[in-house]
Amino acid sequence: MKSKYQAEPGKREPGKAEQNRHTMANDVKLTDSSQLSLDPQQITATVDRLQARIEERFPRSGLSQVCSQLQQISQQAEEKTEWIDRPIGWMRILVWIGCGTFVALCIFSIYLVIPAIQSGAANELGAPAVDSSDLETVEVELNVLILLGGAIFFFWTAEKRYKRARALAAIHELRSIAHIIDMHQLTKDPERLVISRQSMGTRTSPELGMSQFELRRYLDYCSEMLALTGKIAALYVRRFDDSVALASANEVEALTTGLCQKIWQKILILHSYGDDGAGDSPLLP
Repeated sequence: MKSKYQAEPGKREPGKAEQNRHTMANDVKLTDSSQLSLDPQQITATVDRLQARIEERFPRSGLSQVCSQLQQISQQAEEKTEWIDRPIGWMRILVWIGCGTFVALCIFSIYLVIPAIQSGAANELGAPAVDSSDLETVEVELNVLILLGGAIFFFWTAEKRYKRARALAAIHELRSIAHIIDMHQLTKDPERLVISRQSMGTRTSPELGMSQFELRRYLDYCSEMLALTGKIAALYVRRFDDSVALASANEVEALTTGLCQKIWQKILILHSYGDDGAGDSPLLP
C-alpha cells in the first residue's frame, strides 16, 4: 500500500526514548542547589521542534495544525506564568486600603460595644438593670464585627482569586487541546492495517492511508504532544500556591497520562506486527 505521506530522505527519526531524554534535559533547569523548575522557554522550543517534525513527516495534516495551536499556547504560557508569578501592585494597594478601612471600623465597633459590656458587668454586681437597647447594641455590633472579618478575608484573598481565574482558564484550554489530540488518534487503530490489506472495511470505515512506520510515528507524535500539554499545565502552578489551580493542573496531568497509556498500547501492538506489519503479523493468514 502506497502511503500519502513520504518519509524524510536520508534522515532517521529519533526514537521515543531519545526524544524523552532530550526533552527532559531541556525542559528542566537547576534554579538553585535544592530546587528544580520547568523552563518555559525550553518547553516552547521543544514544542517548536515537534511541530517542525510533524510538518515534515505529515505536511498540512490535521495533527500538524493541532500542534501549531499547542505551539501558540506554549508561547502564551510563558507570558501568563510571568503574570501569575508577578504581584499585582494596584490590587495590593487597594487591598491594603480596604483592609485598613475595615480594621478601623472593627476598632470603632469594639469601642461602641465596650460601654454596653461594662453596663452588663455592673448589673451583675447589683447595679441598676441594663437597658434592653444596650443589649441590642451589643448584638448588632458583634454581627458587624463578624461581617467585617469576612470582608477583610475577602479583600485579602482578592489577588489570589483573580490570578486563579486566569490560571484555570488557561488550564481548561490545555484540557480541551488534550481531548482534540485524542480525537486525532482515535481512529488510528493498528488493526486497520490488516483490514485495509484484506479489503475488510466498509464504505464508512475511515481510511488509514499510512504505513506501519508512519502510523507508529503518528502515535508517537500524539504521545509527545500530550506529554508537553501536561508540562505546560504544570507551568501555571510552579510558583502559584493555590490548591484549586494545583488540583486542576493535576487533573490535566492525569488526563494526558491516561491518554498516553492508550496510545502506547497501540504502539506495542504495532511492534508485535514486526517491521512492515505484514509477514510477522499474528492477525494475517
